[in-house]
Amino acid sequence: MTEYTLAKTAGFCFGVNRAVDLVFRLLDEGKRPATLGPIIHNPQLVERLAGRGVRIIDSPEEARPGETVVIRSHGVAREVYDRLEALGVDYVDATCPFVAKIHRIVRQESGKGKTVIVAGDVHHAEVEGIRGHCQAPSYVVADGEELRILAENLSKKEKINAVLVAQTTYHTNRWHYCNEIAKKHYTNLKIFDTICSATSERQSEAAEMAAASDLMIVIGGRHSSNTRKLQEVCQKHCSTLLIETKDELDGIDLFAYDKIGVTAGASTPADIIKEVLKTMSEILRNEEMEDFATLLEQSLESEKIYNGKRVTGVVTSVAPNEVHVDIGAKQAGIIPAEELSDDPSTKIEDLVKKGDEIELVVVKVNDQEGIVTLSKKRCDAARGFEELKKAYEEETILDGVVTDVVRGGVLVYTCNTKIFVPASQSSDSRVEDLNTLLKKPVRLKIIEINEQRSRAKGSVRAVLSAERKEKQAKFWESVEIGKVYQGEVKSLTSYGAFVDLGGIDGMIHITELSWSKLKHPSEVVNPGDMVEVYIKDFDPEKKRISLGYKKNSENPWVIFQNDYHVDDVVKVKIVSFTAYGAFAEIIPGIDGLIHISQIANQRVEKISDVLKVGQEVDAKIIEIDVDKKRVSLSMRALLSEDEQKKDKELDLNSEVEGVVAEKIVEEAVVNAEAE
Repeated sequence: MTEYTLAKTAGFCFGVNRAVDLVFRLLDEGKRPATLGPIIHNPQLVERLAGRGVRIIDSPEEARPGETVVIRSHGVAREVYDRLEALGVDYVDATCPFVAKIHRIVRQESGKGKTVIVAGDVHHAEVEGIRGHCQAPSYVVADGEELRILAENLSKKEKINAVLVAQTTYHTNRWHYCNEIAKKHYTNLKIFDTICSATSERQSEAAEMAAASDLMIVIGGRHSSNTRKLQEVCQKHCSTLLIETKDELDGIDLFAYDKIGVTAGASTPADIIKEVLKTMSEILRNEEMEDFATLLEQSLESEKIYNGKRVTGVVTSVAPNEVHVDIGAKQAGIIPAEELSDDPSTKIEDLVKKGDEIELVVVKVNDQEGIVTLSKKRCDAARGFEELKKAYEEETILDGVVTDVVRGGVLVYTCNTKIFVPASQSSDSRVEDLNTLLKKPVRLKIIEINEQRSRAKGSVRAVLSAERKEKQAKFWESVEIGKVYQGEVKSLTSYGAFVDLGGIDGMIHITELSWSKLKHPSEVVNPGDMVEVYIKDFDPEKKRISLGYKKNSENPWVIFQNDYHVDDVVKVKIVSFTAYGAFAEIIPGIDGLIHISQIANQRVEKISDVLKVGQEVDAKIIEIDVDKKRVSLSMRALLSEDEQKKDKELDLNSEVEGVVAEKIVEEAVVNAEAE
């Protein structure tokens, strides 16, 4: 017994269906339609329309008074619209949405001065219409080889500023080859995949059926581009017949084939397909095929699509700003980029890929344009709300990202939806500018659910507070004097720096920040700095922690003791004067006193006459008192013996003055240290 298979995609595509329905609607309204060229490439339907008075005209000028001109699904050039309007002719536009999309692309790209290359049939009405929307030079290539040859003949400017589009019914295998050629021979070529999803699906299904069949029967007009391409696809795998009506089955021995596949072009009316199937059933005496013809008629009736309806679709193509989806209807299913996800960081290509089956909700049905606008994010949000309810009941912590700042708080994207987080719940500390939270990851709990409005309210603060309490408990369990921590400087005061040790704050006093005297903690650290600190002291009851920061290895007295000794000659820098001498820096943090009597051999009346602040001089270390943190220096000790003899001529008064001065110095140093 002969087996048969009918293609699921057989019959009108939504673009053709829309155009034909529009003509019949005009007839039902009592209008007189005239089509610019045959409404579709099917002579049987065209003849049927002619019988009802529908004329075919070749130009706007041929329109008669009272007629309504119909622009067919292939589309027309921009100048045709201009002529229709100039003549005052009433017209309706039945251009296929996929074709209209190509018009928009070439109009925009050519408007930027780019060269347009169209892959298709140069004599096809659709291609002529596409070129009629170009504002810059345009070229047509039949295949990849012509595209390669064109590359050799284009100017450098044309070559690097070109875009490639395809006729909606272009052969998919040829298109793939064109893409390969384009990548090899064109620089910066921008490629737009504009093959109609219905065409692509039809050709793919036909190829699969032909590979599993002994005979393929393709039903459709011989002048139909998409029908001829179906024939080409099938011929590569098995014997193929192209027929326009049931009458062409006469003389064909169907019994000679074990497996027969049947498909039809996008411009083939359902009743013609039904008639062919019925005739085949009579020839083969196959009742199942006759029943199948009835089922076909039922399946070809458009399922009611309405706003809010949940549907399942298969992704047919992915564009930069929209996704095309097959939802099993005659209308084109389109998901705008903004309806894919509320997550602003996600790219379209990361969300969906060609062939993906996804759940969607109908947002808008435009029968006039044959387009169904769909939303993925709204379906995802509905499922996400169920997750939010569960998280609320189980007090689960969720991961999210701050996407928007709104009145009174922020919106956080989690579970495929946005939830509101009040400003008071956005952090465990006051946030002066909520914009600083944008695009930052957060962890939150659901604190309120409104099922009627499908809304949820979250709290970041609840999570942070709980985490902080847990960290604090662990900290107090393990804290000990001398323990080292890595912490973040959170804030500064005039007396120190507060450091977050991971859930609990400690303070570094300003005197612990440096071995040198500081005017402000900002000389050493700033908020946000990561620092290594150690516990100096802590009070669990008062929750106070004193931190150490400066290291003993950096203590200038330790460095000084290791590297300097009495009788060492050092180069020092004068930093200040007193009535009894001059202080000089030996190393950062260590100053020594050059007593007035140790500056020169002769009596010095005014130190500033001999030394200047900032001056570098050589001096000998004559005394080191580690306990009192004092160093005595002498310039005089480095003078020659002849010069030192003059020192003996100093009178007793000078010696007395020196003793008194030394006592004054000691008292001054003691007082300074006390301060």
